[in-house]
Formats: sequence, structure tokens, C-alpha cells
Amino acid sequence: MPLKTVLIIDDDNRNIFALKAVLKAKGFDCLSATSAQEGFSLIEKNEKVDIVLMDMMMPDMDGYQAIAAMKKSAAMQNIPVLAVTAQAMVGDRERCLSAGASGYVSKPINVDELLVQIKKFTPDT
Repeated sequence: MPLKTVLIIDDDNRNIFALKAVLKAKGFDCLSATSAQEGFSLIEKNEKVDIVLMDMMMPDMDGYQAIAAMKKSAAMQNIPVLAVTAQAMVGDRERCLSAGASGYVSKPINVDELLVQIKKFTPDT
């Protein structure tokens, strides 16, 4: 079974470090970017991204704008996006999903929940 590639887009390197450590331990290949634009460049260079973990609160282009841009791009529109956010207020999950995210995980991240979400949107893992 080929490794699944997870692209982590988060402006905080500590979050990237923690997510990579967990996901690599679970057998995933990880790419990371500290901005949506950098993430899009990685997708263009590496077409085997299976799922994106998108931080919703970033400077420049936030997760909502980034998901909208991905949905308009032929190269990226079919890649599932999990919204990752510290915003866990009533309505935030719905806002992320209505913006086009496939799923939603709140910070601090529950690793078991994250893995369930990844498996749900990349079924052959």
C-alpha cells in the first residue's frame, strides 16, 4: 500500500512540527508549507498530495480564501481539505464546511479524531 501524502499548511512551525511527528509515526508522508501560496506551489510540484490539513487562521491568505482558491483550480479541486482551527465556537465547523472543507478538526488536535478524518477522506489508507 503506497504512503498517503499529507500536506500541512500552517503559519506556525510548532504546529507543523507536532503534526508531522504524529503523522510520520502513523506511516504518512508529510509535506508542509507556512502559507497557502507555498502550499499551492508544493501541490503543483508534487501531484500526489492525498489530503491537505489547512490552518484556517493565517496572515495573507487565510484558510477560507485558500479553500476557495483550491476549489477553483482544476489541479486542486479534488484534493480533500481538513480545516484545522483553534476556533471551536458554535458555528465554526459549519462555516469551515460551507467554505468547502471536507472535514474539521479543532486545536488542540485530538490525534485519534484527526486519523479518523484522514481515513474518511482517503479511504484506501
